[in-house]
Amino acid sequence: MYIIPMRKKDLRQNIMLVLLGGMLTLILALGFGLINLPWLNRDEPVTIARDGTETEGKSVQGIQPVLDLQSDDPYIRPAFDGSESLTEDEYNNIQVYQMRNEAVVNVSTEVISYSFFFEPVPQEGSTGSGSIIDKRGYVLTNVHVIEDAVAVYVTLSDGERVEAEIVGSDPENDLAVLKFDPGDRDLQTIPLGDSSELRVGQKVLAIGNPFSFDRTLTTGVISGLGRPIQNSNGTIIQGMIQTDASINPGNSGGPLLNSSGSLIGVNTMIYSPSGGSVGVGFAVPINTVRRVLPDLLEYGQVNRGWLDINPIQLFPELVSYADLPVDRGILISRIDSGGEAAEAGLRGGSRNNAVRYGNTIIYLGGDVIVEIDGTPTYTIAHLYEALEDNRPGDVVDVVYYRGGRRRETQVELIKRPEQFLLN
Repeated sequence: MYIIPMRKKDLRQNIMLVLLGGMLTLILALGFGLINLPWLNRDEPVTIARDGTETEGKSVQGIQPVLDLQSDDPYIRPAFDGSESLTEDEYNNIQVYQMRNEAVVNVSTEVISYSFFFEPVPQEGSTGSGSIIDKRGYVLTNVHVIEDAVAVYVTLSDGERVEAEIVGSDPENDLAVLKFDPGDRDLQTIPLGDSSELRVGQKVLAIGNPFSFDRTLTTGVISGLGRPIQNSNGTIIQGMIQTDASINPGNSGGPLLNSSGSLIGVNTMIYSPSGGSVGVGFAVPINTVRRVLPDLLEYGQVNRGWLDINPIQLFPELVSYADLPVDRGILISRIDSGGEAAEAGLRGGSRNNAVRYGNTIIYLGGDVIVEIDGTPTYTIAHLYEALEDNRPGDVVDVVYYRGGRRRETQVELIKRPEQFLLN
């Protein structure tokens, strides 16, 4: 077996590829499985359909209602009469804060570290913020806030700290849902808004717990829309909201509100070399939340579609050795011979034409995928991005190269195997 040499200057940038490749080669040997969570009880529903549209508890033709939230009614701004020594903008800020601040919680975690003698030692983990979106105690936050947690706690507006469970998580969009027992509390909640109508220059308000200062309000404007931002796991979160509202450590997971007090985004990150706010913050748009929330509550994860192949991201040494017709794309190293991709005409590599790159065995001779449904797939991150909105059973258009010839086919997607779920 030929071993493709790794150049030292490329080693660092290929480490992630090698690790992914080693994991991906297990796909044909491992079974597929997903975790199911209990279905939620329903009463007094506001129904969110799979496409994110909202109905009044009725089924829309062709859309299956999947989620009911018990939340407060949207805030209606009272008329400003000018009787107080406030500007209209100040008055609005105060009204929104009074209506929504009690629905913002502090999220803290407990993680396990190991002593010098390798004994497990519980210690305080990361902290962040969250929004109560349902009167039964459901909280929306970020995945990175609860990462590696063995216990999660939320601190309510009355100062009480209660334990919460992780109901579901979507690492690709940095979203997570928690649940705590509200007891006999009549929880204040934040209703979900609509991020499709946002405009640059529009006022926004952020409430969170920066540096442990609970329920801090900052204001700003939408500085940009549709920003593609790379997540910590390497995937691209599409459509991010950029804002100049101050977002500092501890704000992550908290709400980004419009001037009507509706939740339009989930604050998730700042762009800052120093780690502090420098006027560039980002939030996951609420319509992304609407799209994935039903699956998070029902299954604990998002059921996304996937191609039943073993993908390998092209890199210069592989392109050169295999004399490939393109220098960017996804090589099909292995394929399920009885699966949907093979049925659609895609071809994997040959066992008789294998090479080793680091710890990864790559089978050459397979097709190279360069586009899925119009989205270029030059990297593994692009592959995740192209399939982010697709569900099992969806049919996608695939553009690929076989030899020097560009071809197209349609492939029905399978349910994404557990091996390809991002952590």
